[in-house]
Parts: sequence; C-alpha cells; structure tokens
Amino acid sequence: MMKMTKGRIVLISGILAAASFVLKEMIGYEKITIFLMLATTVIAGTPVFRKAIGALRYRIVGIDALVTIAVTGAVIIGEYWEAAAVTFLFMLGDYLEARTIEKTRSSIKALLDMAPDKARVRRNGAETEVDPEDVVKGDFVVVRPGEKIAVDGTVVEGSAYINQAAITGESIPISRTVDETVFSGTVIESGYLIVRADRVGEDTTFARILQMVEDAQDKKAKTQKFLEKFSRYYTPAIIFLSIALFLATKDLVLALTLLVIACPGALVISAPVSIVAGIGNGAKHGVLVKGGEIMEKLGTVKAVAFDKTGTLTVGKPSVTRAEPVGMSEDELLRIAAVGESYSEHPLGKAIISAAAKKLGRISETPEDAEFFSGHGLRFSLDGKTYFIGNRKLFTDNGISVERHESYLQSEEKKGQTAVIVGTAERVCGIISIADTVRPEAKALIADLESRGIEKIVMLTGDNIRAAQAIAKETGIREFYSELLPDDKVRILSELRERYGSVAMVGDGVNDAPALASSDLGIAVGGAGKDIAMETADVVLLSAGIRKLSYAVGLSRATVRNMKQNITFALLVAAFLLAGVLAKTVTLSFGMLVHEVSVLLVILNAVRLLHYGESKKPEDVPSAEGGIAFEEL
Repeated sequence: MMKMTKGRIVLISGILAAASFVLKEMIGYEKITIFLMLATTVIAGTPVFRKAIGALRYRIVGIDALVTIAVTGAVIIGEYWEAAAVTFLFMLGDYLEARTIEKTRSSIKALLDMAPDKARVRRNGAETEVDPEDVVKGDFVVVRPGEKIAVDGTVVEGSAYINQAAITGESIPISRTVDETVFSGTVIESGYLIVRADRVGEDTTFARILQMVEDAQDKKAKTQKFLEKFSRYYTPAIIFLSIALFLATKDLVLALTLLVIACPGALVISAPVSIVAGIGNGAKHGVLVKGGEIMEKLGTVKAVAFDKTGTLTVGKPSVTRAEPVGMSEDELLRIAAVGESYSEHPLGKAIISAAAKKLGRISETPEDAEFFSGHGLRFSLDGKTYFIGNRKLFTDNGISVERHESYLQSEEKKGQTAVIVGTAERVCGIISIADTVRPEAKALIADLESRGIEKIVMLTGDNIRAAQAIAKETGIREFYSELLPDDKVRILSELRERYGSVAMVGDGVNDAPALASSDLGIAVGGAGKDIAMETADVVLLSAGIRKLSYAVGLSRATVRNMKQNITFALLVAAFLLAGVLAKTVTLSFGMLVHEVSVLLVILNAVRLLHYGESKKPEDVPSAEGGIAFEEL
C-alpha cells in the first residue's frame, strides 16, 4: 500500500467502487457488495487516515480529519456505500487537484527547463565541456548557435543575436558584441561568442531569478493568511457543531454529512492557487513579483510615482538637433566629434555617437586640446582653433553669442542642453542634447490611468524646465523637480497620506532609498542589477517600461480571480449547508459537490496562466478598476 502511487490508488478504488455500485441492488450479492465497498474504503481511505493522524500529532485538525471521522462513522452505522463513495471521491479530487495545481507551476517549470545544462570552457588552449557549476569566475566560455549561455559575463570575442526570454520575457533577439554583457540562461540564435565569466553558479542573474520566484510563491498574501487562520479555528468548530447537531437531532447521518460538506477545501485553496498562477505568469513574461502580499498590494495600488532619469527617459544623453550656422550639418557634427574625441563627458559621447551614426567612424584627432572644467574645451583642427561648450566658455574668450540667445533659451525651455560650437571669430552652430523620453512612456501613462490608477507623479533631481518638458511629453500632470533623495521619500509619504498605498518606479540604482521607503518599490530593467533585485518588490527584468502596465493588469486580474474563487467557495458552502439542514444532501453527494468546487476553483485560477497570451503584453487592454473577465 505504501508503495502505491496516488494515481494507482484512485484507479483501483474507482474500479472497486464501480463494481460495488453495479452489484449494490442485485439480490444475492449483498456480501460481495459490502466487501467491495469496504475494500474501496480501505484502499482510498488509508492515505487520508494517515494524513489525518500525522496532522493531529502537530495539533492540526484539517480536512483529512473531518473526512476520517465521517467515513468511520458511516462504516459504524452500516452506510458502506457512503463511506466508499466519500473516500473514493476525496482521493479522486485530491489527485486531480494535485495534477491541476502542477499546471499552475508550469511557468516556473518552463524557467527551470531554460537552465543551461553544460558549458564549453577554454582552458590551456583547449575547449572542454563541463557542468555549469564547475565554471569558475574568469573562465572563458565558448558559446555557439543554438546553445545556452551558462554564466553572466562580458563578451571578449565574436558577435551574436541572443534570445533573452529566460531573463526579460521578450523573445525578440538582441545583438551582443565585444564589451557587452550577457546573461546565463539566454540562447544564441546566430553568431558565436567567447564570454568571460563574471558570475557563475548561484550568483548568476538567472539562478537568482529562479530562487526569487520560488521564494515568492511561499510568501503569502494577507487574504491567504486570513483564510488559513480562519480554517484553523473553523475545522474544530465544525466538529463541535456536528456533535451538537447529533445531540439535538439524534441523527448521526445528518451530523456526519455536515462534517463532509463543511470541509473548507475550496475556500482554503482559493487564494494561494490564484497567487501561484499569477506569479508564474509574471515570471514567464519578465515580471518578478516577490510574493503573494506584493501581488495583492500591486492589484490595489492607487498612486504611482516615477523617477525620471533612466525610468521615463532612456538614461543616456543623445543629440536631438544640430543647428549649423554658415556650414552644413555634417560639417558641424564632424568638427564637434573630432573635438570631443578624448572627452569622457556624457555630452561629448553623445556628440561622437551622433556623428558616427551619420558620418561613419571619424579617425581625425584634435590638436592642442585643452579642457575647461564645467565650461567646455578648446582645440585645433586643420589649422583653425575651435571652441565647444556653454555660454561661459564663449564669453570668457570674447566670442559673442548674443545673436543666438533666443534660440539657446528656446532649446533650454524644452529641457535640452545646448552645446555651442564656434571659432575665435563666430558661432558655427548649436547642438541640442537631451536624455530622450522612452518611446513607450506616454502610452504607459495612459495605460495606467485606464487601469484605475488615480494619481501619477514624476520625481526628479533635474531643474524645473527639464522636468516640465518630460512631464509634458509623457502626459504626466504633476511633477516635482530639483529633489534630493530625502525629498523623494518625503513626497512619497505625503502621497501615501492622500491616496493610501503608493508605488515608486525607478531604475533601482539611484532610487534605492525611495524604492525601499515606498509601499511598493518597482524597478525597471532590473536584470543584472543587484540593488534593484534586492530592494524592489516588483522587478521588470527588461528595460521595456510598458511591462509595468502588464504587471498592474496581471495583479488586478489575480486579485479579481482570487475574489471570484472566495465568493464561489462561500456560495457552495452555503448551498450545501442549506441542503444538509433540509436533509436533501447525502454524504456522498456532499463530497462530490465539495470536490467539484475545489476543481472549479483551481481551473479558474489556471486561466491566469493564459493572461496576456492572445496579445502582446503591452497591448493587453484594460478595464476600469480591473481586468475584463474575457481577458482571462
């Protein structure tokens, strides 16, 4: 019996129960029928009895104990068919429940399947295949088309298109070449790479994501904790109520039936099964939600605060406009790029990048370059002296910019940084540089508002003009500028007082204090960022900020699904209780309805696994205050 699997127990007890049902009404087969019924009860009931006894050792009175008491009582009073039917139905329901719950964890299993199973390491001039756990930091790992990368590392040779679905949830391949970072668990679709191992084994981003997702499923939502606490007192109360009913009515069958139909199985499982399915779906799509309580809280949040740099914006300055004076735009960019050749300043790098995209690689270098901290630089090219910088640099060198003042001010009002390029005699042009807004930022704000988010604000340390320009472009109606980290924490506290739970969205690097102090910290592009993975409650593993809309939609769908399950479980319990008191519900029928209700609760939760499949995550439509029923 001990070696018999749950599936075999169900199969054998089912055959015996069916045979006993067929023979039940046949004259002359009464003894055989009773034997088959008792055999069914013993085979199907033994695992239930063992679980009940095991739980009682820890002073836990659960569903198994209720069924054990009811079945024992049924056998004592000669209700053999009821005993056989109850044990078989309970085991069948338990088996189907386990199989169905297994499906809710399919997203996690899919992640586990993506784990690399081998690594090809170059050591002493030869390539050797080893287990990923045997790769050490500093090893050079060779990865060919179709193979999984086994480490987090830096590309030292080659180029390839990589599918990062295991990390970011996005299956569109991205290009990676020398000096760029790659993650464990990602797959090379074309090309080849030699990667220097920077993180190995359990330190890789992929391993940490897996661990966090598994941990998240064990962190319970408030509703789930309440239901578990409720069932701890509810089950003993039902036993006493059944005893009281028997003493009052002297009807043992009625009392035993109450025990069976009062099993809180569907109610207890209603919250955790929805949470597990929701977390699994999120992990599959690159949204890491760290637990049931976080999922529940995200589903009810009403206010969201965004950091600007690196969140609403790309976080990398780029040239937005080049306005030449007395020369072509190409010539202006060429001169500026040559001058900035040795510069490490982000604005200088933005100019070099823009020139390279338009003109190709520029091999010329400046002569007699001199840098002026906070103002710009001076250099010589083709026998001419040039200046690149701000107004201060030009006025200090006696070069008038008065004719261009209105243009400079208009660009600055847009939140642009205006870099002036000129000679000792005149201005040759103005290059406007800004940290550009993410293309999907405006659509994200509209998505969040349509999903019932009441207040959206932007927090930034930038000046008011830059903040105003970004807020206008993204559609954010309220913003706070020139903030220090402490100011962000203070504003979050004020928002909490006005709206309740507040979510803070940042890139997880400069925003750690605000993320930690908010009710809900959400980090964007957290893959590979230790501080984001540890500090934030929700991590959007890709840089695609519109995944936040998907996360909010998924959380609201999960909360709604959980409420549907709880409501359904309570209605079934009320229906059965009424049936028992009216003496229209039998022991076996009560167990059948109970098990069907448990399965329906699980199947309802399984729908969450398919949330967002019919559309791309960023295109999933929303409904006021939640997700439309048909979207599940």
